[in-house]
Amino acid sequence: MKVMKFGGTSVGTPERMQSVSSLITNGGEPVFVVLSAMSGTTNSLVEISNYLYKKNPDGANEVINSLEGVYMQHVEKLYSTEEYKNITREFLHEEFNYLRSFTKELFTSFEEKSIVAQGEIMSTNMVVNYMKEQGIDAVLLNALDFMRTDKNSEPDPTYIHDKLGAIMEKVAGHQVYITQGFICRNAYGEIDNLQRGGSDYTASLIGAAINAEEIQIWTDIDGMHNNDPRIVDKTEAVRQLHFEEAAELAYFGAKILHPTCVQPAKYAGIPVRLKNTMSPDAPGTIIDNVTVRGKIKAVAAKDNITAIKIKSSRMLLATGFLRKVFEIFESYQTAIDMVATSEVGVSMSIDNDAHLNEIVDELKKYGTVTVDTDMCIICVVGDLDWSNVGFETIATDAMKNIPVRMISYGGSNYNISFLIREADKKRALQSLSDTLFNK
Repeated sequence: MKVMKFGGTSVGTPERMQSVSSLITNGGEPVFVVLSAMSGTTNSLVEISNYLYKKNPDGANEVINSLEGVYMQHVEKLYSTEEYKNITREFLHEEFNYLRSFTKELFTSFEEKSIVAQGEIMSTNMVVNYMKEQGIDAVLLNALDFMRTDKNSEPDPTYIHDKLGAIMEKVAGHQVYITQGFICRNAYGEIDNLQRGGSDYTASLIGAAINAEEIQIWTDIDGMHNNDPRIVDKTEAVRQLHFEEAAELAYFGAKILHPTCVQPAKYAGIPVRLKNTMSPDAPGTIIDNVTVRGKIKAVAAKDNITAIKIKSSRMLLATGFLRKVFEIFESYQTAIDMVATSEVGVSMSIDNDAHLNEIVDELKKYGTVTVDTDMCIICVVGDLDWSNVGFETIATDAMKNIPVRMISYGGSNYNISFLIREADKKRALQSLSDTLFNK
C-alpha cells in the first residue's frame, strides 16, 4: 500500500479536491491518504484564536462567520447531489458551532490547539463525502485515535504502530483510507500537533507504521530542484536523493520538505517520492537510502543568518573552552548551524537571534566578540565524501568571486556549506548552478 499526502493548496478549492480524488484512485490499488487543511484555513483559525486570547469574541465570531461562508460556497460547487450537500452542510454547521463555543469560555493554549485542529478535520470529511458521492469505497480514520507524541513532544512510533495496526485490522478491505495530517494527541491525551513538518511528518510516520511500499508527498512543484527556481535560471528537478542529502537541502532552505519529516521513512527503509499535483505524470524526486557516487546533486540557501566570532588567548591549549561557549547557546535554546575553530578563536552561525544580545553579553566573559548580521548559508549537496579528491575544489571554485565568511566541510559526507552576505546570495547561487549543473 502507498501513502499519499496532499497539502493545503492541493485541497484548497472544490476543483482541487475533485482533482485530488481522481489522483488518489488513479492507480486502482488501495491507498492511505493524508490531507492538510484547506489553504488559508489554518491562518483563519489562528486569527480566531488571537481574538479569543485578547478577549474579543466579536472579532472571533466575525472571522468564524466569514470562514463558514467560504466553506458553504465550496459545498455548492463540490457536490452534485442534494444528499451529500446536506450531509456536509450539517457536519460543517456542527464544526462552526463548535468554534463559536470557545467565545464563551476561558481561552488557553489547549483550546487554541483544539481550534487549529479543525482545519484538517473539515477538509478530510469533505473529501471523503465527495468520494462516497462518486461511488468510491473510502473510509475516514481519525488521526486523534492513533497519532500521539510522548512526554518530550516527539512522535511515539510504537504507540502509532500498535494503534493504527489494530484500527486497520478492523476496517480492512477498503479502497481508500483517509486521515488528517499535522494533528495528534500528546502523552496526556490532549489535542496537540506535530509542529515540525506537519502533514509530511504524519505521512512518514504512517508509512513506517504500516510498512508502506512508498510514501508520496504531493505539492505544486515537480520535485526538489537542484537550485532555487525563484532566484536562479535553468533549474531542474533532481530525480534521486539520499535521505541525508534531502535532509541537508531541507534544513538549508529547500522549502518543499521539512528536514525531520522523512526520518521515520529513512529508518524503515521506505522511499519517499515528491510529486506534482499539476503534473502528475512527471517522475518527481525519489528519496531513498541509495547513494549515487561521484555526483553533486543540488544547492540550497538559508537566509537570516547571524555569525558570531569569539577570539580569546585563553583558548590556546585550554581544555573546556568550547564547552563553556556552547553551554551559553544551549542555555538560551539557540541552535548552531556552522562552526569553525582556530587556535585562538571560534566562529559560529545561528538562525535565531531572539537572544542574541544576552548570548553576546555572556560570551564577552571569555573573549572579544564580533557579530555579523544579514548573512546567508549556501549549502552544496551530493557525494562529498573526502575520498572524492577535488570535489570540494569544484564547489569552492564556483565561489571564487564571492566573499566567504566561513566554510564548513567534513561534518557530513553529503554537504559543504559557505557563509556569505545575503547581498551576494543570488550571484553565488547562479555561479554554483553555472559551474555545477549548466556546463
